[in-house]
Amino acid sequence: MPLTGHRTFVGFGFGAIQAGLFLYEAFRSGGFARLVVGEVAAEAVEDLRRNAGCYAVNVAHADRVEVARVGPVQIENPAEPKDIARLVDAVAEAEEISTAVPSVKFYTGPEPGSIHRILAAGLRKKTAHGGPRAVVYAAENHNHAAEILQVAVMEEIPAAEKGAVGNNVRFLNTVIGKMSGVIADANEAQARHLATITRDTSRVFLVEAFNRILISQIDFPPLGKWPRFHRGITAFAEKEHLLPFKEAKLYGHNATHALAAYLCAVRGLPYIADLRRDPQLLAFVRDAFLKESGEALIRKHAGKDRLFTTDGYREYALDLLERMTNPHLLDSVDRVGRDPQRKLGWDDRLIGTMREALHQHVVPRRYALGAAAALAALEPSFLTTDLPAPKLLGPIWGNVASGSADAQDVVRLIEEARLRLRRWCESGFQDINRLQAEFTKQ
Repeated sequence: MPLTGHRTFVGFGFGAIQAGLFLYEAFRSGGFARLVVGEVAAEAVEDLRRNAGCYAVNVAHADRVEVARVGPVQIENPAEPKDIARLVDAVAEAEEISTAVPSVKFYTGPEPGSIHRILAAGLRKKTAHGGPRAVVYAAENHNHAAEILQVAVMEEIPAAEKGAVGNNVRFLNTVIGKMSGVIADANEAQARHLATITRDTSRVFLVEAFNRILISQIDFPPLGKWPRFHRGITAFAEKEHLLPFKEAKLYGHNATHALAAYLCAVRGLPYIADLRRDPQLLAFVRDAFLKESGEALIRKHAGKDRLFTTDGYREYALDLLERMTNPHLLDSVDRVGRDPQRKLGWDDRLIGTMREALHQHVVPRRYALGAAAALAALEPSFLTTDLPAPKLLGPIWGNVASGSADAQDVVRLIEEARLRLRRWCESGFQDINRLQAEFTKQ
C-alpha cells in the first residue's frame, strides 16, 4: 500500500508500540504522505535506512499471525545535529505526533535532541510559518503523561510565543490496551515463522491485532484557515474524561498482567499463555481481576461508563484474559515480569491496585499474593526467609509512604501472602483452590 494521503506523522521511539500501533495505523489509514520517526539506537536507524525505510510487524490474531509491511518511514537519530533539524522540520508540518518511549522520564534530558526540545522547536516553527495544528499522543504508561510532556515542552517556549504555540497543539493522554513486544531470540523467531523487522536483523516486532485505543477528547476551537481538526488515524476513540479508563488500564489490565506473570514465574511457566494449561491458576487470576480490581473500580467510578458496571467490567476482564493468554502472542513471563522494582512502586500496578482496593473497602489478598511473588522475583530469599517486606519496599517507595496507614495495611497483607505463597509452593502448586476458599470465607 503506497503512502497516498497528504498529512505528516511524526513519532519518537521505534519500539513495538510505535511500529506496531502508531506508524502501522497511520500507514493503514491512507491519510498520510510522510511517516517520520526519531530513534536514538544508531543500529536501528542504520538498519531501517538500509531497508529503504520499510519494516515488518507480526500481528497476532486469535487463530493466526499475519505479517504486515509498513513504509517507507523516514528515520532520524536525535543524537545527530542534522537529524535533529529534520525532525524539527517534520514536527513543524505534522498533524499527528506520538511519543512511545520507555517512560515519561525520557521526555527530557540535557542533550539538544531531547524530545521536549525537538517538539518545542518544531511547534515554534509551525506557529511562525502558519503550519497545521497538531495533536501529540503521549503513549507512556502514566496517568498524567500528556500533562508532564506539555509542561516540559512549554517551558522551552519563550513567554511571548506561549499563547500562539498553545493554540496550535493539544497533548493527549492515551489508554493503550494493545499488548506487544520485541522478540530478540533468532531461533524462536525462525521456529515460529515470524518475520524479522528487516532483512538485516534477527529482532521481531510481535503485536496483537487489538487496536481500540482511547485518547483524550480533542478540544481545538475553529481557528482561521483551520476550521476543524480531523485525525488521520481514525481507529482511536476520544473520551471526554479519560482518567477512569486509565485507572482501569493500570489497576485492571496492567495489575492482572503482572499478577499473572509473577505467579507464573513462581509456578515455573515460561509464557502467559501457559495459564490455559492450569485452569485453577487462571481462575485465581480471573477472580483477582473481577473481585478485587473490578469491585474497587466499579465502586469508585460507578455511573461514568458501562465499563464500571458488573456486566461491563466482567466483559472487559474476560476479553482481556482471553487476549493475554493468546498463544500466538508469545507473551513471555520474563517480558511481562521484568523490572519488578518499578511494578512495586507506590502508585504502580500492584501496590497502586492494592491501595485503590483498600480505599474502596475491598481487601486485595490476591494482588497481595502477586506483590509477594514480585518481591520474590526481586529478592528470592523473600520467599524462603522472614526478610521483612519493608526492607525491600522502603527504598522503592521512598518518603512517599512514610507514616501512611496504607503502607501498614499493604505490608501486612503482603507478609500474610508470603506465607500463603510458600504453602502453595510446598504443596506442589496444588493448593490454589484452598487459598480461594480462604479468601471467600474472609
